[in-house]
Amino acid sequence: MKPAVLGYCTNVHSGSTLQATMAALDRHATAVREIVKPVGLMPIGLWLSARAVQEVRDDADGIARLRDWLFSRGLVVFTMNGFPYGDFHAGTGKKKVYEPHWADVRRALYTMELADILAGLLPDATIAPDIAGEGSISTLPLGWRSTFTQEGCGASVGIASAQLEQVARHLKRIEDNTGVCIHVDLEPEPGCVMDRAQQVVDFFDQCIQPSKELADPRRYLRVCHDICHSAVMFESQIEALETYRRAGVRIGKVQISSAVSCDGTERAFKALRNFDEPRFLHQTCVLDGKAEMHFFEDLEQALDDAPNGVWRVHFHVPIDTEFMGVLGTTQHDIDAFLAAITPDDAIRHFEVETYAWNVLPMHLRRDSLARGIADELIWAHARMKAHRLF
Repeated sequence: MKPAVLGYCTNVHSGSTLQATMAALDRHATAVREIVKPVGLMPIGLWLSARAVQEVRDDADGIARLRDWLFSRGLVVFTMNGFPYGDFHAGTGKKKVYEPHWADVRRALYTMELADILAGLLPDATIAPDIAGEGSISTLPLGWRSTFTQEGCGASVGIASAQLEQVARHLKRIEDNTGVCIHVDLEPEPGCVMDRAQQVVDFFDQCIQPSKELADPRRYLRVCHDICHSAVMFESQIEALETYRRAGVRIGKVQISSAVSCDGTERAFKALRNFDEPRFLHQTCVLDGKAEMHFFEDLEQALDDAPNGVWRVHFHVPIDTEFMGVLGTTQHDIDAFLAAITPDDAIRHFEVETYAWNVLPMHLRRDSLARGIADELIWAHARMKAHRLF
């Protein structure tokens, strides 16, 4: 098996157009590369909005132009984030990031277009042998639970399954034509249709089955394990990995991320209010003294209710940070998951995903965004090396 690949997710940069995306990469990603100083091209996980995707596709040579532009700046794409469809950083996105869901044809079309672009952006073996031949695209776990269920009148799962099967067939055609295997990886997230490993496995067992047209759909449909999301749900990282193993569901990508942890004291609550910001949704889970978990759609609601217990908040904080004053992080979950991986898991794609740098409390930010991202990559590389993943 080829060695693991580590990069960072560029959804940390705003930009709904291709020009804005390229400008952000030119400013920030190249600066990260200067600090990290990789040997050869620096891997990145690319995010393109649906509008930017259309701009690439409207140009007959758009994919090749983008690939060559990235190469000229020392960057190479190995994975894409297909979760946010629109402008991820615009205004008060909150639940808009979960639209369109997988029962909407726009989600399938967007994902197939990303796959076409990724197939053209991946390098050949002469340029980057460790990256060539395989690409991954993370995507939302069907949709936000309440919206997905209400809008579909009970039929949403069936529609989503059919669309995912259509995408899988498209990915097989790409591999048949190019030799490149691209997989779409469903990413469990708190509050979504699937927010735990067992729910993902149940969906795969019930809905992702071999057919006459597609003998091996699980080659092309896999899981993106976001460590922050799993930690917020108080899910054991080791048990999550074992759940996927037992069911034969492959992890196509790991997003190395960390959540906010709060012990529920008055001082901690005061500090936690600094994380209540309007741009992103910050799902919150509280584990009380009876081992019962209370789920809140957003931090503001949790703070209003203020139940006693241990709090975990879906706010992606720097992964190289263990404590933030009176608040903690779930950094230890990163080590727990990385330590549990074995060669048989065949996980190759690892992506640091701290998209909330620009809304962090000021005292947690670094001298520059590039410095912060680079620090995370250096830390993640060291931990992966310690766990013999390189």
